[in-house]
Amino acid sequence: MSTTTAPVLIELPALDGAGELDDLELIERMRRWGEGKRLLESGLAVLAGHVLARSSLELGNDGLAQRAGVRTADRLVSQITGTSGQDARTLITVGALMEAPAPWLTGVAKSVAAGEISVGAAAAIQSGLGTPSTDVAADDLADAAESLTLEAASLPPEKVAQRARQVRDVLDADGVADREEALRQKRFLRLRPLPDGMTLMTALLDPESAALVTDAIDQVTAPRRGGPRFVDPAAKARAEAIVADERTTPQLALDALVEMVRIAGSADTGRVFGTRKPAVRVLVTVADLDRRKGAATIEGQTASVSVATADRHICSGGYLPILFDDTDALDLGRSKRLHTEKQRAILAAIWGGCAMPGCDKPPSWTEVHHPEEWDRDHGSTSVRNGILLCRHHHMMVHNKGWRIRRLESDYWLYPPPGNRLHREPIRLVPRGAAARTRTLTG
Repeated sequence: MSTTTAPVLIELPALDGAGELDDLELIERMRRWGEGKRLLESGLAVLAGHVLARSSLELGNDGLAQRAGVRTADRLVSQITGTSGQDARTLITVGALMEAPAPWLTGVAKSVAAGEISVGAAAAIQSGLGTPSTDVAADDLADAAESLTLEAASLPPEKVAQRARQVRDVLDADGVADREEALRQKRFLRLRPLPDGMTLMTALLDPESAALVTDAIDQVTAPRRGGPRFVDPAAKARAEAIVADERTTPQLALDALVEMVRIAGSADTGRVFGTRKPAVRVLVTVADLDRRKGAATIEGQTASVSVATADRHICSGGYLPILFDDTDALDLGRSKRLHTEKQRAILAAIWGGCAMPGCDKPPSWTEVHHPEEWDRDHGSTSVRNGILLCRHHHMMVHNKGWRIRRLESDYWLYPPPGNRLHREPIRLVPRGAAARTRTLTG
């Protein structure tokens, strides 16, 4: 059933005087334009779907794209609309979805047609959820698609894609290994000499490989890019030296990679990695590990890996296993102000990175904040009284009057008094492997 709608009139507020608007009016005007953009993209998707139908391979040279002088439908759409190739392919994908949606995606198609979600979000839901299988019924996918559509209204497409993959992993635990292998097969690294004597390196890393490489490079560049602050004098001095280094951040990253290749792990770890070797956390539930089924997570990566991969890396070089279940948190009382590495590992499994909505900083880039603050509230150092925040948001909470409070098992972010842009508290939702598994299966 086609979801194509009758022509609609899109009324948008004028842009005249935008520079004189107050903050609330500016945000409201931009929200209205965002709605208009989603509706326009919806219409473009419908038209792109028809371009695809008229450019099918069966038509050969008689296809619309060929007659227009280009090879494929997505190139024609890109040429007409002035969009990138990737955006054109998304328009075509969603156009086909809107013209003849699968039963479990009917609600998604209607939401795109109404301008409630973007075409990027719709494509992410379709790709991430996949199709029914012997283990996943169409009704299960329909329920998942409905839930994701509600989330998609306030998330960028890349976050929607991540959530859709996570949902599929929970619904289809037996398929995690196959999806992991499909990503692994896409990996590559190419070196191409250039005429000026330089060499161009291009690569695509699977999640398992990316975790190790990213962790190693982050240790070198984090002080430049807003990584966590250090208390240890030696680590603090090293971070200050990196900030003061005359090389650009990309140059630092490349030099570090070349040095890693050169020493091949045999040199003093302090020469490249500072205080520790690369150590990537693999998060997996004890129950899944025991039954040899389910999904595991490599910290900092958005795609799941199989339990078999997690088991292979437990106690292996370069990886640290984090096994979690429903046991209570560690509590040091007020004997120590700073959370221990073990507590941080548990918090990483719970929060999955910075707790602020929309922030994508991984656990390795965060600092632990006491919701019941150490000085003001005499809070304890425990996992229950710990939440991960990146440096920017940690300083915002402490310096701008924001407060995080724990009410029973929930954490809430309260804006400072008089803040006109934020008047209601915001619930902070844990999105780490531990919290996600309990949420999706509980």
